Amino acid sequence: MSGSSTPGSPRRSRRGATLTLVFGAVVAAGASSGGWPALGGSAPGTHAVPAAVSDDAAAAAEAGELRAAIERDDPEAAEELVSRSGDRWAAFYTAREYEGLRRSLDGRYVGVGLWVRRTADGGVEVCRVQPGGPAAGGGVRVGDRLRAVDGTRTAGLSVTEVVALLRGEAGSRVELELRRGERAREVTLERAVLATEEVSVERMGGRVTRIRVASFTKGVGGQVREALEGAGAARGAAGGGGVVLDLRGNSGGLVAEAVSVASAFLDGGLVATYDVRGSQRVLDADEGGDTATPLVVLVDGGTMSAAELLAGALQDRGRAVLVGSRTFGKGSVQMPSTLSDGSVVEQTVGHYRTPSGRSVDGSGVVPDLKVPAAAEPAAADAKAVTVLSGLGGRP
Repeated sequence: MSGSSTPGSPRRSRRGATLTLVFGAVVAAGASSGGWPALGGSAPGTHAVPAAVSDDAAAAAEAGELRAAIERDDPEAAEELVSRSGDRWAAFYTAREYEGLRRSLDGRYVGVGLWVRRTADGGVEVCRVQPGGPAAGGGVRVGDRLRAVDGTRTAGLSVTEVVALLRGEAGSRVELELRRGERAREVTLERAVLATEEVSVERMGGRVTRIRVASFTKGVGGQVREALEGAGAARGAAGGGGVVLDLRGNSGGLVAEAVSVASAFLDGGLVATYDVRGSQRVLDADEGGDTATPLVVLVDGGTMSAAELLAGALQDRGRAVLVGSRTFGKGSVQMPSTLSDGSVVEQTVGHYRTPSGRSVDGSGVVPDLKVPAAAEPAAADAKAVTVLSGLGGRP
């Protein structure tokens, strides 16, 4: 999500690489929707041991060096070691950047109000534009190709690096080079402090209500509960219809809010388990959720982290039918370490599992009804409505 990160340099390619799972006071790192490039492995070693063993040993050594740099309170060394720690989701943040991430989780961010994703041909495409934001005012539309930011070409950059280019101070200007069809143009936008719009509600026809959750910031669980109550009122005594919970492009966020959303649809019980350096923990739903309204969850390759936790829980508990394409596959847990200058290093400390014991890390959540990733979003929408009718929730 381009609007949810704070200023950063593209050279710190891991910075902002994920909206991490947040346990307790852990703060999520900003992310954009869309997939992430696979982490390249090390070149095979020349020793008489398998390359994988050599790589694991090297990664463990580098992780140890990073922990040592944190323990001796050396921000410069820590930043350098993060980039070669072997931890795909490790990240280094300045104090200012980390504070920006905290602010974004409180529902505010500095940006231009657009979201981007990587396309199949390697381009960068605008996938969402916030109404009333600078991008919308500048005529930016969903589907526009983002070719350059302030003269830096986006070709070959990760989505995270593109997001970093879009960041800046409120009131500063950023120049975008866009292409729509055969027409290229440049637009200059002024960055602003914007309110996040993480939950949106719309009718999909008849008594079917779509509740779209873009990410899990503070208060999202309550907003989903309100939307669910409204959907119940729309269904009325005649019944029918149901709810489509749209998690496509949801890159994660505060896991407490994801559990709160799960609680809206479950009557207590297990949502997920996770380990932190070998210590096992559980996440349970609150009692009293709506277990009667027919529910379909839409997912895709941009559904990540806490969103995968939620989707997997509703699937395992038999509460929802999942429709779409395989989710991203980020099931790791990051914890932050704060250094004396206020900078923060995040390292992977464990993994979570769905109620049935599945790990989604690297494999994602497979939907019950698959819709090819290349299909138009409307195709998945239509499948969702059809499934609801089969669940007894006629449109």
